[in-house]
Amino acid sequence: MNQTQSLFERIGGMSAVNAAVDIFYIKVTNDDLVSHYFDKIDMAKQSGKLKAFLAYAFGAPMNYAGKNMNEAHAHMHITENQFGAVAGHLVDTLKELSVPQKLIDEVVEIALSVKDQIVSPSRIL
Repeated sequence: MNQTQSLFERIGGMSAVNAAVDIFYIKVTNDDLVSHYFDKIDMAKQSGKLKAFLAYAFGAPMNYAGKNMNEAHAHMHITENQFGAVAGHLVDTLKELSVPQKLIDEVVEIALSVKDQIVSPSRIL
């Protein structure tokens, strides 16, 4: 494995991102703590957005034209616990797909880097 490769390449490219997002959304939409955020969402469209964002965030050679994290989540009033639940589902998904722990740690680092843009300041507790 070449360390000069992007996380996107090391994780398995678009096929790995696609598989992860598909499994991830099954977990999230079955979690009572966060599933209500997706009640009126076109999940095929949402899935495509997350796939594009993750590919970009993981270093895929592409542009990302979607909303930034603040714009996408400001109206949602996400709590610290809800962020943790979603992050946990992401980690569980990657483990289910046999992603090496070192790569999971890199994914978690990326997720934590945008946490302050997702969790509402008044909802930290």
